Amino acid sequence: MPRILIAECKQEVSTFNPHHSGYEDFAVRRGEDFLNYHRGVRNEVGGALSVFESLSGVAVAPAYSAFFITSGGTLAAAAWRRIAGEFLEGIRSAPPADGVYFCMHGAMASEDEHDPEGYLLAETRKILGEDIPIVVSLDLHGILTDRMLEHSDAIVAYHTYPHVDFYETGQRAARLLLRVLDGNAKPVTAKVPVPALVRGDQLITATGLFGQCIRKAAAAEQGPGGLSAGMFIGNPFTDVPSLQTYSFVVTDNDPAGAERDAIQIAELFWTHHEAMQVPLISLDDMARLAAESHASREGTIGLIDAADATSSGASGDSNAILRKLLEARYPGRVLLPVVDAPAVRLAFEAGIGGRISTSVGGTLDSRRFEPCPISGTVRLLSDGRFRSESFGEEWFAGPTAVIEAGHYTLVASSRAVNLYDRSFFYAHGQDPKRYDAVVVKSPHCQRHMYADWCARLLHVDAPGSSSANLPSLGHTLCPRPIFPLDPNVAFVPVAKLFQRARHRRPPSNHP
Repeated sequence: MPRILIAECKQEVSTFNPHHSGYEDFAVRRGEDFLNYHRGVRNEVGGALSVFESLSGVAVAPAYSAFFITSGGTLAAAAWRRIAGEFLEGIRSAPPADGVYFCMHGAMASEDEHDPEGYLLAETRKILGEDIPIVVSLDLHGILTDRMLEHSDAIVAYHTYPHVDFYETGQRAARLLLRVLDGNAKPVTAKVPVPALVRGDQLITATGLFGQCIRKAAAAEQGPGGLSAGMFIGNPFTDVPSLQTYSFVVTDNDPAGAERDAIQIAELFWTHHEAMQVPLISLDDMARLAAESHASREGTIGLIDAADATSSGASGDSNAILRKLLEARYPGRVLLPVVDAPAVRLAFEAGIGGRISTSVGGTLDSRRFEPCPISGTVRLLSDGRFRSESFGEEWFAGPTAVIEAGHYTLVASSRAVNLYDRSFFYAHGQDPKRYDAVVVKSPHCQRHMYADWCARLLHVDAPGSSSANLPSLGHTLCPRPIFPLDPNVAFVPVAKLFQRARHRRPPSNHP
């Protein structure tokens, strides 16, 4: 009976966010608690478990899970050392394993380690040795380093954006690991770096040009000899030495086929890369268009503040849109999220129905945001614990308050949570459809969240550490020249091959 070791370490950061992440920004689970949580969530580990636990001939051994409560700024050095130490101790203390499934993100970064995933894989190899197969699932916003490929047997990445295939990605990784364990696959990976950082609607895989690349990758994965394929468009807000776009193809001992397909996917991407930018409107134009929309009774208008997207690592404490709407005397009802622990403490002191005068915003990223004064009534208080609308993840926003300041309703949390769906609003009694304008701090959500019913969506050029105005951020570590930070960037596709030399294990009896 083969035993599969499962471990998880996931976070996505923005290195342009001046507020560092800490250990408290992770939910840490061990043993059966780790497995029980994921059995009830449609994410990668849940998908992998659905495969492993459907087979009577496979045993699962949980090692360690550090799952980010939200994305955030660069992980503080002490927090990284603690998480890495606990992760590797979980590997050391686990029972002997025949294979390993790791769930990772790929865009993690600490103060003193630019490639945490690669580090954990390399250190795991020192513990388990070279012959144990390791398969890793990753976010397509990850940054695919050589070290990650050198110390794993194969990788699997999401095929969708917005991400709706967490569960399926875990299943693909589990099935690939079982094939390797059976001796039915000998993975070889080709990786092609592409000098581009991209954003915008063309990355939506169902409708955008990037979807062509993903469909070509899926065809390579499902074709003869294919094991896995995809693209990493990276997180352009994680400025590290390996940051750029990558195509990859994993084949069953067919290096020429892997190289050919990876180059073709990369070339297809490059033909479309210039279209993969988002047109942004100024704060002044946003206020004008919002007022016009309200006057014509168009319906709810979505104000996209992707520059403060907490799921991309931003701080969540931007008040730029609030301040501009106040200055413009926008007359409609507005719903917006903000991270502001001091304002929440005042709300708790006042109690429900109490009046407070305070400021909001700029408590974490004071370089970009100056606190904005408001006066309002406390309408709701909570502990900030809820499950996501999308996949059932458990989120911890900390003490949270709903503050009604005139026709502005602020849902203020003590800490950032992911906002790629509406669950933060719903959990605190707010229905975005009942407002004239709603601030959406995510570049793209599933269409039914906002796009299908909002009268229009405005992508705002607001300040923030996850701004789609990439040249404004100030990259210093990523490879140069690179699009769109530099003019006249050339691309010559070159594939690099990775294949681990290890002893082939005899086939087992499971399907």
